[in-house]
Amino acid sequence: MRSDLYILTSTVNDITLCWLRRDLRLHDNAALYHALKVSGAVHCVFVFDTDILSRLEDKADRRVEFIWHSIQELRDELRKLGSDLHVLHGSARILIPELARNLQSQAVYCNHDDEPDALTRDSKVAQYLADVGIDFHDYKDHVIFERSEILTGSGTPYHVFTPYKNAWLKKVDDFYLRSYPCERYFHHLAKVSCPATTSLEQLGFLPTDLSKLALPCGMSGASSMYEDFLARLPYYHERRDYPAIKGVSYLSTHLRFGTLSIRTLARHAYHTSGQGAQVWLSELIWRDFYHALLHHHPAVIGHAFKPQFEQLAFGNNQIWFDAWKSGNTGYPLVDAGMRQLNQTGFMHNRLRMVTASFLVKDLQIDWRWGEAYFAAKLNDFDLAANNGGWQWAASTGCDAQPWFRIFNPITQSEKFDAEGRFIRRYVPELKNCPDKYIHAPWTLPPLEQRARQLVIGVDYPAPIVDHALAREKTLAMFKAATL
Repeated sequence: MRSDLYILTSTVNDITLCWLRRDLRLHDNAALYHALKVSGAVHCVFVFDTDILSRLEDKADRRVEFIWHSIQELRDELRKLGSDLHVLHGSARILIPELARNLQSQAVYCNHDDEPDALTRDSKVAQYLADVGIDFHDYKDHVIFERSEILTGSGTPYHVFTPYKNAWLKKVDDFYLRSYPCERYFHHLAKVSCPATTSLEQLGFLPTDLSKLALPCGMSGASSMYEDFLARLPYYHERRDYPAIKGVSYLSTHLRFGTLSIRTLARHAYHTSGQGAQVWLSELIWRDFYHALLHHHPAVIGHAFKPQFEQLAFGNNQIWFDAWKSGNTGYPLVDAGMRQLNQTGFMHNRLRMVTASFLVKDLQIDWRWGEAYFAAKLNDFDLAANNGGWQWAASTGCDAQPWFRIFNPITQSEKFDAEGRFIRRYVPELKNCPDKYIHAPWTLPPLEQRARQLVIGVDYPAPIVDHALAREKTLAMFKAATL
């Protein structure tokens, strides 16, 4: 990269570089705050990292487009402040040290990313920078407590959520929830003008249907969705398990890419009375828990947390797996959840548990297959949370509940989508199915099936397995692994 591509008007000597990754915002950003506070000219940079993008098989990836639009807004906001955003395309391992040298930067600032590949990347970048005398500073920003901040009395990591949560609540206070006032130092942003942002097509990706989905991008999108959720927060504990109603926050993608701060959310939940806020705070603590677990046990990537379940005798029927992926298992709530994921990149949290349990414990398919599919499809994909959630559902992870917890897809459907409103939204084949049969349409009498144009096995799949028989087979599989 040639430095003469940039028009630099700042003559301040103490130049620093703030590398944005999963923190795409200008407010309450730990690394940006620290860079602005000590420097007279802070350059902000984002890299469309080919080391990451090259692994994405689907070139119409909503996450890339979400990032692209969020970056555009970030540039606009920086320009209003008299600065700009360096937007690069290539390997961050190479481009960040190169840009730091070209700008004659004394230091690079960024926030932690504790995923194994990111840690390797950051270690190499830090070493490259050190070789040319440039400092590397990184900070906690993505969670409230990270790494070894929450430990047992004996100094070991927690492996069960409830004790971890109790310790989290005992430790948290306003110090940990405070906002970083970046705005105080915006006048330290570098006066710079940068080349135009590379288009999606130039990145090798295609526009998606993101604009049609209820997922506004960037800092403004995060703010509007957050304000919308606050009005519903008092009822969160009552509504969060029902996919047909607007009960959850829908903020997970914005949390994943840092278009709003976790401290903003946790601070509000912590200081708000009522069961809705407290249940939501518990969900935010789960997020910290899974990140801490990944930090202490990186081997959970690709391996069972509980060693005795590493070699479960999964059948791994490819035909069944394809039916699960496409939402054609014959179990309506499972199929609706999978079709929601495929059509929107979002899946309701209750349905993540139901569909994951069904794959592992009804179809006896390796949880790692499902984990990888979710990783490819979820807009809010987060390695720690996705792995933790799948191992929880598969009973291979750090869960206090025994392995014989198996969700019944029919009773789950009856309880959480009683009228079949969510099912009919994503499985239109069942639009004429009476409520009485919507959860198990194969029980609809044959004459009525024909009258309603809902012949099971023709218009909608027959159940791929018998749940009761599959449950017994799974119990035997787990029991054999414990002997």
